[in-house]
Amino acid sequence: MTLRLHNSLTGTKDVFEPLEDSHVRMYTCGPTVWNFAHIGNLRAFLFYDLLRRHLQVAGYRVTHVMNITDIDDRILDQAMHAGTTIAEYTKPYAEAFFEDMKMLRVRPAEHYPRATEHIQEMIRMISTLLERGNAYVADGDVYFRIASFPHYGELSHLDREGLRAGARVAADKYDKESVSDFALWKKAQPGDEKIGAAWDAPFGKGRPGWHIECSAMSKRYLGDTLDIHAGGVDLMFPHHENEIAQSEAANQRQLSRFWLHSEHLADATGEKMSKSAGGFTTLRDLIAAGHDPLAIRLFLIANAHYRSRLRLSEESLHAAGEQVRRLQDFARRLKLPVAPKDGGRLAERVAEVRHAYREALDDDLNLPQGLGHVFELLREANAALDSGEVGEAAARELLLLMADVDAHADVSAAQDTTLAAEVEQLIAQREAARKARDFAAADRIRDELRDRGIALEDSKEGVRWRRVAKV
Repeated sequence: MTLRLHNSLTGTKDVFEPLEDSHVRMYTCGPTVWNFAHIGNLRAFLFYDLLRRHLQVAGYRVTHVMNITDIDDRILDQAMHAGTTIAEYTKPYAEAFFEDMKMLRVRPAEHYPRATEHIQEMIRMISTLLERGNAYVADGDVYFRIASFPHYGELSHLDREGLRAGARVAADKYDKESVSDFALWKKAQPGDEKIGAAWDAPFGKGRPGWHIECSAMSKRYLGDTLDIHAGGVDLMFPHHENEIAQSEAANQRQLSRFWLHSEHLADATGEKMSKSAGGFTTLRDLIAAGHDPLAIRLFLIANAHYRSRLRLSEESLHAAGEQVRRLQDFARRLKLPVAPKDGGRLAERVAEVRHAYREALDDDLNLPQGLGHVFELLREANAALDSGEVGEAAARELLLLMADVDAHADVSAAQDTTLAAEVEQLIAQREAARKARDFAAADRIRDELRDRGIALEDSKEGVRWRRVAKV
């Protein structure tokens, strides 16, 4: 099968092949740890996870680098107000990010470089840009000269006629409507050194601008040219555009062959979720409201294609929870004894669905379409299981299909083992109480579980449980 990915640089779905046989070098824009990651951030991080997983399914070895931005204007402001260093201020938010990734079953990257640990690489790249005439010093700051890079704007298909010559913006917080020379280095301000945000450099004590961080760290871990650079669509301009300019001017090589961008997550009002605007939703908020992390994972990667805008709603989260339940219930049913022979062409049908599922993923990671094929089959397969028409061949194909799904979605077999053991123990106690006709005790156990966000359902295979919103 041939993997095709939508390349923002060309605007088309292009056949993907890495520079080095069987090895993919991938860089993705990670969190800025000035606050907790919100659900919109997590959608982008789960998109990276889906991309990485499918590259591995396709047989590639992946070296994945995701940066941690632990210095920018917002971090400096917050650390100043808190009376602490930037390292102390960012530590709990960085830890929370990794906790979120673990709860959402995101496979870890090979490297998580932090900006503050790679200042020397940034200084070397800025020095090269100054030597080549691509950068200049003004009032103690260092700026990249956009006019020196003729290809500026090709990624975001920017009209270069709109660039205002000589204009400069020093702030990390960028304004999409402001097109100008951008800061590579910012001179130290009063108080910066006290909070650990000033470094010595040939062009003066200060700190790096935001954009240079990714260029220096991607070069350090992956070389001059990447196979894939991915991020949210809001990073295309100016961040990724600036990365291309400074990297290619310094290295005289193409920065990345493929650029992939995921769309925004919108809040209930339809507006893009943003920490700066306030009122954002975190993973912890949704879990506290009773939503299973696996349902949140499936909602964020499978409710819409990664290049389509997605809206957060209670209804969508509950629907994703039901999909998780269906996948997990079906996976459990496949562990039960099956008939010695198949009662129809189910095995052949499952093989067709497996092929369609893989084709959907090869077509620019279309997991929603792939899972659509799977859920259609589940109705048919459950009916066959009910009537005892699933034999060994079909069961074997169905297990392979569920393994394919879990290679990307990672939800059908996944379950919190500690919670599962505790719930199963309480279910056993409830069943014992019912057999002893102690219905008050049985009801008490059911109510206790319901208060904790666990609903019980009686079925002919036994008692099943699933997460629901807490009472």
